[in-house]
Amino acid sequence: MSKTVIFDMDGVLFDTERLCMEGWSRVGEKAGIRGIEEISRQCIGLNGSDTRELVLNAYERDYPGKSFPYEEFRRQVSEWFWEEIEKNGLPIKEGAKRLLPYLQQSGYSLGLASSSRYDSVVSHLKQARLIDYFSVIVSGDMVQHSKPRPDIYLLACRKLGARPEETYAIEDSPNGIRAAAAAGLRPIMVPDLIEPDEEIRGLCFLICENLTQVMGYFNR
Repeated sequence: MSKTVIFDMDGVLFDTERLCMEGWSRVGEKAGIRGIEEISRQCIGLNGSDTRELVLNAYERDYPGKSFPYEEFRRQVSEWFWEEIEKNGLPIKEGAKRLLPYLQQSGYSLGLASSSRYDSVVSHLKQARLIDYFSVIVSGDMVQHSKPRPDIYLLACRKLGARPEETYAIEDSPNGIRAAAAAGLRPIMVPDLIEPDEEIRGLCFLICENLTQVMGYFNR
């Protein structure tokens, strides 16, 4: 069995995808933007530049000739998000604090491949006291192309000195699964906000309901 596992962060270790989507909905509704929730779903797994491009293209399609104030929109979403984190704490996914030490103690090399910015990734991991489990962290601002392209997983494997075909990827989103599969890894999906369709099921090595089930697989 492979001894390397690479985790996504948002939606896998932290219940932050849901929180971020709520922020998009609140700010979007206040600004009178139609269909912002569906757009935010399409952005799950993308890095900052690809998210910006998707939103601007969608807005131009729905509001031709108008300019969308993307930077101000993201600033307001980010402000709301961090206020919620400060008020209620960082929501850690059930099973994360059991799975990570179990894998580490069992001799696995652990990496993290997140589309979020590096400073945000490190901040989240430090706050949750999970950062020491990961020997390699690759963020969305370290690669040219975000998920669903394979770049982030290929870079993580290179940094870990791991063969992609012998490496597991723990993901929650279709874009993440596509990226891991395109890089040649063994994708394990733990669905968060989006359930896998036939295409995604075909790309998955395994689908689990939660991280406890993932631990059961490695403990078999």
